[in-house]
Amino acid sequence: MGAAGERSAGVAFPGDPAYEAAVAVFNLSARPRPAAAVTATTVEQVRAAVRYAAEKGIPVRVQTTGHASAAVSPMDGALLVRTRLSGGVEVDAGRRVARVPAGTTWGAVVGAAARHGLAVAHGSSPLVGAVGYLLGGGASFYGRRAGLAVNSVRAVELVTADGEPCRADPASEPGLFWAIRGGGGGFGIVTAVEVALFPAAEVVTGAAFWPAAHAGRLLAAWRRWCADAPDEATTSLRIVALPPDPALPAPLRSGPLVSVDGAFLAPTPNDAAAARRQAEELLGPLRAIARPVMDTWRPTPPAAVLRAHLDAPEPIPFIGDHFLLDALDEEAAHAFLRVNGAGGGSPLVLAGFRQLGGAFGRPDPAGGALTRARGAFAYLGSGAPIGRVDAGALREHCSKVRAALAPWDTGWTVPSLVEDADRPQRHLTADEIRAVDRVRARVDPAALFQGDVAPNATAVVRNPR
Repeated sequence: MGAAGERSAGVAFPGDPAYEAAVAVFNLSARPRPAAAVTATTVEQVRAAVRYAAEKGIPVRVQTTGHASAAVSPMDGALLVRTRLSGGVEVDAGRRVARVPAGTTWGAVVGAAARHGLAVAHGSSPLVGAVGYLLGGGASFYGRRAGLAVNSVRAVELVTADGEPCRADPASEPGLFWAIRGGGGGFGIVTAVEVALFPAAEVVTGAAFWPAAHAGRLLAAWRRWCADAPDEATTSLRIVALPPDPALPAPLRSGPLVSVDGAFLAPTPNDAAAARRQAEELLGPLRAIARPVMDTWRPTPPAAVLRAHLDAPEPIPFIGDHFLLDALDEEAAHAFLRVNGAGGGSPLVLAGFRQLGGAFGRPDPAGGALTRARGAFAYLGSGAPIGRVDAGALREHCSKVRAALAPWDTGWTVPSLVEDADRPQRHLTADEIRAVDRVRARVDPAALFQGDVAPNATAVVRNPR
């Protein structure tokens, strides 16, 4: 395929504005530099890109928004396909299912579902691509009731290594449908998914912030509440040290803070009173410890959950770490605060825990390769290599936190939470990895997509074309 073929496939090269647009990522600390790139807005463009790569003998890589750009292997020598499939979100309210084209962000999906009184197990930012989040697990603020978001996937449309479109669901390609849901990638280029929706009349959501001097008492109270928390609630507690950005509310620029955010789901109007009462059972004791410097918790329509976590509104560089803990007892809490509390010298902007348990930990009988989170809490920490904080200091501190929490580290992770490809990862058993590898060998015998396989999700290292 010569220059004419490259033009028909939309292939662009370094120095071309189309190339720079295709390789743009949200995490600016991990900019990919593939040999070539294409932004695909139709299935036919995806097919043309796959055929081009196969004829040229170069591997294919895929991205949408680039939030996870630091969690994947380098793309040197590859063709990057940025998926931005057209068509928009289609909601079948009767079936409670949405069809989501690849490249669609959670903001669009949540908005489309909300118009029908429905919600989805979405991420914490409206800017994150829905498809990658879903197929990588997805630990949403509805997860203790709905489980990992990947369990809500009902069908996957993709283009495989032969350049042909394929639909994987329980009736068609069931083996591929099992493997692609959490199997670690490398099966082809996903062009759309169908995802289950659920009723959501109201949520109580938001975030409250306290000076970090109260971290010990707040963490202890939050841990006690987590022990018997209802499945309708999923929350997180973080130490937050935001930069003195004038665009931020003044209270958030007052120094290190403790934040508690999350959501309490009321599926029907009749459940609203219970959700408000459950939220007060968490927030009342926390507010009694100290008055928050800022508190946005309130009953609201479901779309507001996307704003509760205060994720960055525009691309930034960040470096972080993630792992699952089997418990968060008093000793673990003290170990965490020694390295991330006030006076600990942490360069991280965010560090803390997301509550798991509930449906997060229950295997879904109809689920795929990844069907549950193997831990009681997820640790997440990240910082920005900006100004006097460099990448080395951030990675060193991430290692310090990991060492402090090692006695409680399960060794497991959730792929959609991983922020660094060089950190330990594990989300499948040995038997699951072998089963997933058999599916990959069948649908991608020439290893065209081998570079997109998560480092912990294969036992077979094949040489990509």
